[in-house]
Amino acid sequence: MAQTTHTSTSSAKRMLSEQVHTYLRDAIMRGDHSPGDALKPQDLAKERGVSLAVVREALVRLVGEGLADRLPNRGFAVPAVSDSRWQEIAEARRTVEPAVLRMAVERGDVDWEARVRAAHHRLARTPAYVPGEGEHYSDAWAEAHRVFHRTLLEGCRNPLLLETFDRMWTASELVRRWSAHRNPERDGVGEHRRLEEAALARDADTAAEVLTQHLTQTAAVLTGDSHDEPAERA
Repeated sequence: MAQTTHTSTSSAKRMLSEQVHTYLRDAIMRGDHSPGDALKPQDLAKERGVSLAVVREALVRLVGEGLADRLPNRGFAVPAVSDSRWQEIAEARRTVEPAVLRMAVERGDVDWEARVRAAHHRLARTPAYVPGEGEHYSDAWAEAHRVFHRTLLEGCRNPLLLETFDRMWTASELVRRWSAHRNPERDGVGEHRRLEEAALARDADTAAEVLTQHLTQTAAVLTGDSHDEPAERA
């Protein structure tokens, strides 16, 4: 009986932690908490009506995803925005993702090809901006964008590399949502089309080169090295 009670308690705690994690993740990505804001476990526990242990578990997960920083005094905060932080993320993505894409092109099967084509079709048909939702790209486009890039890499068949991509993507998406920079001359649609074409043509060299250029342009836009007028981000 004691074992059953312990298991039930642990399961309930995990469920609550998952709920708090989802709530905080969405709030941070929406910008409800500004860059550098403290995430105080006591306040969050009171706000959500849960224990400190549940909140701390959720915050530790956010740290692992790059959506929170652990402070020296064991507190937590929303990551601060800086060009150096974004450049670190961009450097990591330019180093890792083209290499993983090469593996995907070499290892991907016919099912992978079909998923890449479907993901690109969805991205191409999803409006980047929706009237009334402000100047930032739509949630639907953001998700289609993520799925396309991840699907391209899934052919590598290496879960650890895909987990690394997930973490880098989340961190870069956070910076992207806080950035006011856009490049009106950038052909994001064309870049994604060339990525799909090179991958499905099994041209690993071209696919890796196109992806590297794609990520380099994104870094330039988000650090303000490009124009600042509305256009689709890629």
